[in-house]
Amino acid sequence: MRKLISGLHEYQHHVFKAQKELFAKLSQGQSPEALFITCSDSRIDPNMLTQTEPGDLFVLRNAGNIVPPYGAGHGGEAATIEFAVDKLGVKDIIICGHSLCGAIKAVFNREVLADMPMLTAFLAHAESTRRIVLENYHDIDPEGLLNIGSQENVLVQVENLRTHPSVAARLAKGDLNIHAWMYKMETGAVFGYDAGDRQFLPATEFMNQSGKSSRNKLVGL
Repeated sequence: MRKLISGLHEYQHHVFKAQKELFAKLSQGQSPEALFITCSDSRIDPNMLTQTEPGDLFVLRNAGNIVPPYGAGHGGEAATIEFAVDKLGVKDIIICGHSLCGAIKAVFNREVLADMPMLTAFLAHAESTRRIVLENYHDIDPEGLLNIGSQENVLVQVENLRTHPSVAARLAKGDLNIHAWMYKMETGAVFGYDAGDRQFLPATEFMNQSGKSSRNKLVGL
């Protein structure tokens, strides 16, 4: 806690003062460029990853970067998506998975979820991920299983995202884009799903990726 309090002092006395003009502007309202959906993992910082400033991203985080299908409950995910799309008018939605994801590991190793009923119920929204991997990737080692599972999960959640009426309406208009990203924690590399190649490609190659769900078997990053 001492580290956090020290950080608050540093922010208030140095960071905030140095960017006073930016924060004055932000106090008048927000108009983020994108909705960034990612995992709650403490090792991921969306703004650091994208080198963006406060006000640039509207961020939704949870275990496993899950997007429950529309109508699957009244959780904060649906409300956040609706607000970002309908009220804030974001032009892009990014679902960003990552390597070494504990939530995805739990999807394939359910004993990890013992005595955590809420997490068990929440990760049921990744059941399609589990089935896709187990039925399409045979004789894969545990490390590869986690890697492929994290990639497939991003694509499953993109499909779930499309079920939300606010998203579907904007996609039909052609003024909203969905992007599927993977962050490799060990190297800092970011990969984006390319619907044409049906693969996650390095950041320098995925500028035209659309996040569409059609795919063949993925390869390890």
